[in-house]
Amino acid sequence: MHISLRAGERLFLNGAVLRVDRKVTLELLNDATFLLENHVLQVEDTKTPIRQLYFAVQAMLMDPANAAASRALFEAMARDVAGIFRSQTLKSGIEEALRQVAAERPFHALKTLRSLFAEEAEVLAGASAFEELPQPVAAPAAPAKSETEEDTAFAAVGEPRRAIAANLPSH
Repeated sequence: MHISLRAGERLFLNGAVLRVDRKVTLELLNDATFLLENHVLQVEDTKTPIRQLYFAVQAMLMDPANAAASRALFEAMARDVAGIFRSQTLKSGIEEALRQVAAERPFHALKTLRSLFAEEAEVLAGASAFEELPQPVAAPAAPAKSETEEDTAFAAVGEPRRAIAANLPSH
């Protein structure tokens, strides 16, 4: 495989970072894990769910020693993220990335996730982007009580705590 790099460009190869000082073409003669600099997402750019998934897969490739932890994080996050979007394109893209990571094809997962960036931006711009989150069920109001020791204790710490306690389930 031939990789062409421009002067000053970095290559992440098997966990090492290489920077070239002039235009160069490298030929990889065996299997290697690598990322080109223009495909590397910086931490400050991971402000959306899909980009966070991308970053987790990227970490598998850039830090092989911790790949198992990054993979577990990606898998857990991917299931959660797939559940919040209404967009079938995003849901199926995330599921495809999960399959690719499971098949030991993280480069393909990165490509799949990168292809979702534009769709995610459009979806996040709309107010109805996410599945509606379940609303908590309101606990029935507590029956009116006469002043007891419990009421006296709540009075000592303030009314907000009484309101909270009234909504707690009784045992």
